[in-house]
Amino acid sequence: METWLSQSPISQTEFSVQPKFYFSSERSWFRRVSDGDVVLGLIIANVAVFILWRIADPSFMAKNFTISLDNVTSGRLHTLITSAFSHMDVGHIISNMIGLYFFGTNIGRVFGPEFLLKLYLAGAVGGSVCFLVHKAYMAASSKGASGAVNAIMLLDIFLFPKSTLYLEFIIPVPAILLGIFLIGKDVLRIIEGDSHISGAAHLGGAAVAAIAWARFRKGRF
Repeated sequence: METWLSQSPISQTEFSVQPKFYFSSERSWFRRVSDGDVVLGLIIANVAVFILWRIADPSFMAKNFTISLDNVTSGRLHTLITSAFSHMDVGHIISNMIGLYFFGTNIGRVFGPEFLLKLYLAGAVGGSVCFLVHKAYMAASSKGASGAVNAIMLLDIFLFPKSTLYLEFIIPVPAILLGIFLIGKDVLRIIEGDSHISGAAHLGGAAVAAIAWARFRKGRF
């Protein structure tokens, strides 16, 4: 994510869900944490990995915190997720964490902390898989939470298309128009072969959001 966004308040009545619907067991530790705890935990984890990139062995970090075909074929499947806690630079992590805070807080408030964490991880895997498919014949690697954050952001947009979002905290934009713009921009990145930002990883997160949205509509969650 490279665009900073802020949300207008959204009422849960727009998409009513009973929180207990998303917990499989009374013993779940998620019942002892709030959605804010999960958002904060994810942000702290991202910041911690960002710091690790600056103090740990670069070779170790590349092998364990970036997604690449070599890492996956070498058995380092954890990189499908850990790469979504790594960032290129300060601007990269700030933009993603702002998106995670605003959209993650809203999704967590409506659906609960367990769902929010699962959505982040699913978006991470979806983004990583799509990156690998797109770069299947290249010795390329990637890192970033954009796929995971995209899954959270676009699910929020799909569920609340009439809400108002603020670009750069100033310009009001209907959520659905922003969603269309972002998806279209990522498709264009793939067509043009933009190597700096992975449109495929972003679309992987979008696909996870679309699947979750479709399951909600069919009442399968």
